[in-house]
Amino acid sequence: MRNKSKKPKFEILENIRIEEMVAEGKCLARHNNMVIFVAGVAPGDVVDLRITRKKKTFLEAEAVAFHELSELRVQPFCEHFGTCGGCKWQHIGYDTQLYYKQKQVKDNLERIGKVPLPEFDPILGSAKTRYYRNKLEYTFSNNGWLTKEQINSSEEFDRNALGFHIPGRFDKILDIKHCYLQPDPSNAIRLEVKRYAREHSLPFIDLVKHVGYMRNLIIRTANTGEVMVIVQVFEDKPEEMEALMQHLATTFPEITSLQYVVNSKGNETFHDLEVVCYKGLPYIHEDMEGIKFRVGPKSFYQTNADQAYELYKKTRELANLTGNELVYDLYTGAGTIANFVAHQCREVIGIEYVPSAIEDAKINSQINNITNTTFYAGDMKDILSDELIARHGRPDVVITDPPRAGMHEDVVQKLLQVHPNRIVYVSCNPATQARDVEWLSAKYDVSRVQPVDMFPQTHHVENIILLTAR
Repeated sequence: MRNKSKKPKFEILENIRIEEMVAEGKCLARHNNMVIFVAGVAPGDVVDLRITRKKKTFLEAEAVAFHELSELRVQPFCEHFGTCGGCKWQHIGYDTQLYYKQKQVKDNLERIGKVPLPEFDPILGSAKTRYYRNKLEYTFSNNGWLTKEQINSSEEFDRNALGFHIPGRFDKILDIKHCYLQPDPSNAIRLEVKRYAREHSLPFIDLVKHVGYMRNLIIRTANTGEVMVIVQVFEDKPEEMEALMQHLATTFPEITSLQYVVNSKGNETFHDLEVVCYKGLPYIHEDMEGIKFRVGPKSFYQTNADQAYELYKKTRELANLTGNELVYDLYTGAGTIANFVAHQCREVIGIEYVPSAIEDAKINSQINNITNTTFYAGDMKDILSDELIARHGRPDVVITDPPRAGMHEDVVQKLLQVHPNRIVYVSCNPATQARDVEWLSAKYDVSRVQPVDMFPQTHHVENIILLTAR
């Protein structure tokens, strides 16, 4: 019997030109009338592609060789680019990033929304394109990821790592030397915690076997100059923790909130656990126009505070408040938008699913002497009821900032029933926003579209839409 040669497991396509950026930060190419999605390339690149996934209507591939480089490319600034899961658009210039983000919004509204659209306002770029985040979470591991270069070097490496998860790998952590996402003293704190743990033989956690001590490090920096550090460990070892906390307090006097968590669960979430404040206050503050927002260890706050301010200013502008309006703020979170617009309207009703966030919202009103806000916790489709509207009145303006999944259809139907004069829809997912806008088009016209870039060096984009009642 003749031996048949085996077909290669991964097919290689040669000299394929990358055409454009599409959804989720991937690029598009075509071959034999088949669409191919590729990550890590730029429009104009000519590459060889290895097919990694085949579907009936499209292929997925990775670039294995570059023959021509796009004119849109720039030199990535981070040594971890290409391995780390963050900042995946470092290889294209910021103006190009903004162009494709605006295009992403437009494509989604035209393809999914299918409603008449005005001319878009130009995307609002971020003044900071590096060091713009106010929160980072780092994970410890005793089995840090090795890059191809490290493996090929045949050197021995300390596998204790403190950094970020490799995309798609819960058990593999890339040790980070310098991160360009958060301002000082973030990098210095991370490196010192790692150095101290190694020097004092504090075991880094095994993410598969769930044994070890050092587990997670959270650093929050605020525009007020305040700094929060939370160290999460796997076991309760009072002497080791006391020594580590004292060392951090002495080494970094700028830390205004030093805390720790003992977490022996199977995951790193600690919303149901006690957070112990070792030094300072159990919270820090962000500031917007003199309004203080208290941020605790379990609080949600926009991670790009400077750009969040620009986002909220645009939201307030599109709401066109005169001081007399009743505003409903849906998915209010910690009440940031609600408190931010409270001085420009008669009353704000904020609704949010997470009870702890609503407690933060109430506190943020109290510490700023804001008395015209009322907050409710619960499922949006249940809380936004005829009873609530009868109690507070029909809203003149609704501001809605839902999670990535968008609004529940019941919520959309309630908005159509209540029929406020204006809806200002803030979204972190233009696709679900477009779907909801199509539903709302039964009684609303799109009057303004304002994309906002909150996350430079990534494909993510926020968008604000003003819907005006017919």
